[in-house]
Amino acid sequence: MDVTDHGLLTRELRRRESYLAEAQRLSHTGSFGWRVSSGEIFWSDETFRIFEFAPSSKVSMPMILERVHPQDMPSVEMAMAAATRAEGIDLECRLLMPDGKIKYLHVVGKAESGETGSIEVIGAVMDVTTRKLTEIELRRSKVHLADAQRLSRTGSVGMEVSTKRIFWSEEAARIYGYAPGTEPTPDLILQRVHPDDVQLLKSVLERAGQAGSDFNFEHRLLMPDGSIKHILNLAHGLREGDGNEESVGAIMDITERKVAEDAIRRSEAYLAEAQKLSHTGSFGCKASSGEMFWSEETFRIFGYDRDAKPAVEAILKRVHPDDKAMVQGQISHATSQGKDCNLEYRLLLPDDSVKYVHVVAHAMKDKAGNLEFVGAVTDITERKAAEERIRRQEAELRQMLDFAPQLIAVFGPNRERLHINRIALDYLGLSLEEWRQTPHPGAFVHPDDRPRDLDYFDRAVSTGSSYELELRLRKFDGSYRWFLARSNPVLDDKGNVVRWYVASTDIEDRKRAEERLQQENVALREEINKASMFEEIVGTSPALQAVLSRISKVAPSDSTVLITGETGTGKELVARAIHRRSHRASRAFVSVNCAAIPRDLIASELFGHERGAFTGATQQRLGRFELANGGTLFLDEVGELPAETQIALLRVLQEYEFERVGGTRRIRADVRVIAATNRDLPGAIRAGSFRSDLFYRLHVFPIEIPSLRERRADIPLLVEYFVDRYARKAGKNIKRVNKKTLELLQSYPWPGNIRELQNVIERSVIVCETENFSVDKSWLSQQPRDTRLGCKLHFSQMLAATEKEVIEEALRESQGRVFGPSGAAAKLGLARSTLESKIRSLNINKKHSPLE
Repeated sequence: MDVTDHGLLTRELRRRESYLAEAQRLSHTGSFGWRVSSGEIFWSDETFRIFEFAPSSKVSMPMILERVHPQDMPSVEMAMAAATRAEGIDLECRLLMPDGKIKYLHVVGKAESGETGSIEVIGAVMDVTTRKLTEIELRRSKVHLADAQRLSRTGSVGMEVSTKRIFWSEEAARIYGYAPGTEPTPDLILQRVHPDDVQLLKSVLERAGQAGSDFNFEHRLLMPDGSIKHILNLAHGLREGDGNEESVGAIMDITERKVAEDAIRRSEAYLAEAQKLSHTGSFGCKASSGEMFWSEETFRIFGYDRDAKPAVEAILKRVHPDDKAMVQGQISHATSQGKDCNLEYRLLLPDDSVKYVHVVAHAMKDKAGNLEFVGAVTDITERKAAEERIRRQEAELRQMLDFAPQLIAVFGPNRERLHINRIALDYLGLSLEEWRQTPHPGAFVHPDDRPRDLDYFDRAVSTGSSYELELRLRKFDGSYRWFLARSNPVLDDKGNVVRWYVASTDIEDRKRAEERLQQENVALREEINKASMFEEIVGTSPALQAVLSRISKVAPSDSTVLITGETGTGKELVARAIHRRSHRASRAFVSVNCAAIPRDLIASELFGHERGAFTGATQQRLGRFELANGGTLFLDEVGELPAETQIALLRVLQEYEFERVGGTRRIRADVRVIAATNRDLPGAIRAGSFRSDLFYRLHVFPIEIPSLRERRADIPLLVEYFVDRYARKAGKNIKRVNKKTLELLQSYPWPGNIRELQNVIERSVIVCETENFSVDKSWLSQQPRDTRLGCKLHFSQMLAATEKEVIEEALRESQGRVFGPSGAAAKLGLARSTLESKIRSLNINKKHSPLE
C-alpha cells in the first residue's frame, strides 16, 4: 500500500471514530472492554464521562465498585461472577456519585474466550437516568391519578372505534362494583345498569362505536346488594394522527349529590307544606333596589297569583286603609335606620274579607354591604278571632263568677291578686282595687290557719299541683266562717304555673254539724273501737285490750316486734293489725313460716338466689325481703331458723342490707320485720340453738298474746262471731247458742286456743240441723290440765271476782248510774266506755245493783 492510500485510510478511520464518539455522547452510551484474567479495562471517552472519571485515569475494578450504589452491589457482584464463567452481562444498577447524585445505568456485555482460554468481555454502558426518572415520575403520576379518581369517585373510560374494545381505570371498575383489573365488556357493563336505563346505555355504546360523538348524560346502576348508584357520563370523540378513532371520557359516581339534591327537594317541599299548614310565608327584600322574593304561602296570604311581581307597592295595595299609614311609617323607619321590624296589621282583600297578619323582618347586609331584609309573614286571622272569642268568654265567665255562690279569686303564679268575684268582695266588704292592694297573702285568713295555708301553697308551687284545705276567712264584720278552699293551677306549655284559681265554699254549717255529731258519737266510737277495732281480733277482755293498746302504740313506728304466745292464739292476726295501722299499710305484707321450709332452702326463700347458685337454680329468684320492700315481713316460727340463717337475718336487722344466695351485690332492705314464736327463746339461747344477739334485735318491742283460758270473757263474743261466720258460709240460719253449750265452752281450758275453738264451732255448724247451736261434749279434748295452768286460771278468776265486787259496789253507791258527775265511772276514775265494757264482760246487772 502506498503512502497516499495509507493517509486516506487513516483519515477515514479518524472520521469514523469521531462519528462513533459523537454518537455515544448523544446517546449517553459508552463502550468498554475487560480482560477478566488480567483485570485490564478499556473505556471509551463517554464511559469516562458517565462514571465522571478523568480520561487520563487508570481505571480499575475497585474504582468502578466504589461508584456502585451500596444497595445494588450484590447484583453487580453476581454479574461479575457470571463474566468470569464466560457468561454475558445484562443488568441495571445505580451509581452513587461523590456529590450524592444518583445515576441509573444499563450495562450489557458479551464474554468471549480466546484460544489460550483467556476471557474478554466487550460491552456497552448506557446512562438511562433520564428514562428512569421519567418512568418514576410516570408511575407517581399514575398513582396520583388513581388516588384522585378514587377520592373524587371519578373513573376514566374509553373505546377503540375500530376494535370496539373498551378500557377503563381501576376506579371505573370499582364504581361498577367490579374488582380492579376486570376486563370491561358491553355485557359486563349492562349487567350493572338499572333495568329502566338499559336501552339508554345500549344506544350510547352504539353511538360511541361509530365515533365522532360527544356524550353528557346520567344513568343508574343497580348493584348486587340492591343499592342504587347515580352515574354522570362525559365522553369526547378523538382522532389520532394515524387515523385511529377513540371515544374517551369519564364516569363520576354522583350518588351522594343526587341523595343531597333529593333531600333538598324534600326539605323544600316540607318547608312549603309547613308554611302552608302554619299559614306563615317567608320573604326577602333588597332595600337598595326594592327587589323582593316571596314564598308560595306569602303569595297566598296577600291574595296574589304566583305570576304577580312581589313589591312593596303590592303589599301596600292590600293593607287595610286604617293601617296603611302605620305600615308605611314602619317600613320607612326600618329602611332608613337598618333596624328590625315587628308589627301586626290588617289586609283588605279584593273580596272585602279582612285578614290579620304578623310580620317580622330581620335587617342584615350582604357581602357588598347592601341592606337586606329577611323575614316571615303569618296569617293570624284565626288567632285574632280566637282571642276575640276568649275575651267575650272571659267577660261571660266573670259575669257567671259574680253570680256564683262561692268566693272565687284568681291569683298570679306568686299569689299576686288579679281578680275576685262580687260575692267574695261583698263578704270581705272591699272593692276590687282595695282587695288587690292588700299586701299580706293571708290577710283574711284566721291567724291559727295562716301557717297551714302558706305551707300548702308553698308545696303546691313546688309541685305545680292542685290542693284543697279547710280554713276560716274573716268577714267584713270581723267574724270568721269555715270555708273549703280548692286551689287549681293553670300551667303553660312548659309546665310553669301562670294562674291560680281558688274557689272557697262556705262549710260553716257543715262544720257545726260535724262538731255536734262528733260530740254525740264519742262514746259510740269508743265502744266500737273497744269491741272490734282490729278486724278479726274479737274480744273486750282486759288481757286482750292490753294487747290491742300495745299494737296501737307500736304500729306507727318501724320498730321490730316479737310476738310470743301459745299456738293458735292468733299471732299472725296481730302482725297484720300492726301492718295495717302503720304507714306501710299500702305496701306488701309478706308472711313466711320458717318451720315449713326445709333448712337448705330457707336462706334462698328469705333472700332470693342468683341463677346457678345451687343445683336446680335455673333462674334468678327474688326473696321474701325483696318482695316485702317498703312493707312488712312476718317471720312466723322464727325460733326454728337454722344457725346460718340466723346470722344472715341478724345482718339485715343491723345493716339493712343483704345479698342473694350466690350473689355478690348488696341489696338495700326497706322492710319492717315482725317475728313470732311459741318457743321459749331464752331457753333456746341457753341451749345454744338460738343466737342471743338476734334475740335482742327481735325483742325491741315484745307483745305476748294471752291464751284463750286467760280471756274467758271473750268466749261468748268469739262463739257468736264464728257461728255467724260459718253459718253464712254453710247457708244455715242459726239464731241462738245453747246455754249449756256456752257454759261448756267457757269451762273448757282450750289447749289449742282460738284455733281449736274455731275448728270445734265449724264442725258443729256443719252438723247443726236446727236454729239452736250446740256442741257435742265428746268433741272437746279430755287431756288432763297442767296444774300450773290451773294456778294461773285460779288467779285470773280471783282477779275477775274482786274487780266485779268493786264495780258492783260503785254502782250501788251511784244507784245504777254509770256516767255523769255522780256516776260509777267518775267514782272509779274510769272512762264511761271502759266501765261499760267491764260491766258486760263480768256479766254485771246494772238494774239490780241498787237493790243488792
